[in-house]
Amino acid sequence: MSVAAPHRVTFHRPQENQPSPARLIGSLSPPLLSPRRRSTGRRTEMAPAARLRLLTSCRLFSALSGTVPRCRRGLRGLSTLSSTLGSGAGEDEIERIRREFEDAKRNYLSIPDAIKDMPKMNPQGIYVNKNVKLDDLQVYGFDYDYTLSHYSDHLQCLIYDLAKKHLVNELKYPESCLQYDYDSSFPVRGLYYDKLKGCLLKLDFFGSIEPDGCFFGRRKLSSTEIKELYGTRHIGRDQARQLVGLMDVFCFSEACLIADIVQHFVDAKLEFDAPYVYEDVNQAIQHVHRSGLVHRKVLSEPQKFLLKNSQVFRFLKTLREKGKKLFLLTNSPFYFVDGGMSYLLEDQHFDGNSWRELFDVVIAQANKPSFYNSDHPFRVYDTEKDTLAFTAVDKFLPNEVYYHGCLKSFLQITKWRGPEVIYFGDHLFSDLRGPSKAGWRTAAVIRELEDEIGIQNGDSYRFQQAKLGIIHDLLGKVHATVVSTEKGQVYRTLLDELNAERRQCRSGMRDLFNSSFGATFLTDTGKESSFAYHIHQYADIYTSKLENFLSYAPESWLHPPHDIKIMPHNAKVPASLFSTS
Repeated sequence: MSVAAPHRVTFHRPQENQPSPARLIGSLSPPLLSPRRRSTGRRTEMAPAARLRLLTSCRLFSALSGTVPRCRRGLRGLSTLSSTLGSGAGEDEIERIRREFEDAKRNYLSIPDAIKDMPKMNPQGIYVNKNVKLDDLQVYGFDYDYTLSHYSDHLQCLIYDLAKKHLVNELKYPESCLQYDYDSSFPVRGLYYDKLKGCLLKLDFFGSIEPDGCFFGRRKLSSTEIKELYGTRHIGRDQARQLVGLMDVFCFSEACLIADIVQHFVDAKLEFDAPYVYEDVNQAIQHVHRSGLVHRKVLSEPQKFLLKNSQVFRFLKTLREKGKKLFLLTNSPFYFVDGGMSYLLEDQHFDGNSWRELFDVVIAQANKPSFYNSDHPFRVYDTEKDTLAFTAVDKFLPNEVYYHGCLKSFLQITKWRGPEVIYFGDHLFSDLRGPSKAGWRTAAVIRELEDEIGIQNGDSYRFQQAKLGIIHDLLGKVHATVVSTEKGQVYRTLLDELNAERRQCRSGMRDLFNSSFGATFLTDTGKESSFAYHIHQYADIYTSKLENFLSYAPESWLHPPHDIKIMPHNAKVPASLFSTS
């Protein structure tokens, strides 16, 4: 697995115009009070981006404090301001910052109209990391689970219960483990499990543990406990090797079961080895899938587990009508896919196996991600006899079903060029990492994106985000003003109050998404998470569901926004919206 390299982040630095991911990982933006400058003859001018950040901050604090900041008097005021801050003006300077803090608190007693009037992000939009010209795409490939098909929450409960029983009945775990039930409010996608220490972790974009994102069992560890356990919040390369990424929706039940088993051992005061817990739970989860227990239960009650959606069929049919090639590439067995697709499309006047007519190639049990780098041959699957043929596969025939195979043979047989192929999947590592490296275009289908954008569009979230921006700016002023010899009681009191306000904002933002781990794409400070990093790394585009493409013209050229450099769906709320003028 891959974890972003650790970097030290200073949260008080404004980032309205964020740099590219490569620059973000390599270095951080310069602080506000040390702007990058460029030489223009005799004068030294501030770079436009730095000037904009400075003036934006000045307008904010002008609105909050009712004073005219020095930076508004021109660039000459910058040296005066820097001199004042750098000289350690002491308690007088701290009192000035406190007045700004009190003014700010009075201003954010209610949600400003400017926040309510902010444009909303589209929950059904397609978000772009790399330019994609839809007209150039001639081949569309799809995963099955959580891409073509979507499931109700009953599926997670089913997987959890079957795996729990396997632990007790086959691996001889205590029968008291049967008391636990799946808790949908606990896990989020993109967590990591530390096999050695037994902790569930949420990491930020730079691979550091979130302050409130470390759980041992179902207990959240404090910052002090995290430091005692890891030494630092930054995850180094050696530590990263012991982490397992939980990147798809199927991992929800696994994350919850791991935490519950660990908590049970802790409560019962039983000694246990964390790596064994992970191996056993993972084995149980794999068993319920490979044994067919989950598949047979879903097909026996499809109306309980599968969510019908006629718009998916409409999207596939539209692609066929435009002359596009379609293929299905899934790790699931054919009987499960066949039963699911037949149910999902039964209202579209399909009968029997005719859903296969939508696809030029159908490949089941592909063994992704090894499909992308192995030399495994394709086998023809006999749907009547449930057997595999022994003849070589040198071409793909209509209405046939193929098992196993590899990317190398797939490209040799189809002659499809990499840049004209796009593949849709929900698992960043199993589905998208291989195609991305092979030159295919990639699209991530992230169901929870729609709900998270809805929350980000809400006044409550934007209000908390703007408040947090103010607190970070004030903290930056405090740290820039006071030298170590002057950190007296006045300084400590203000710092404690600002940090308490920051914790309250972070908690408020997190609880709007998930009280345990917060948002999937965001940290508690509104910055991008490690999951967002991997989305940016492996997905050219991402959206909440396939049918969102129906809202876009087939010749559309999708561009990433020029003003947001990491996750384009994350709108940045400027703190200046608290201006009362």
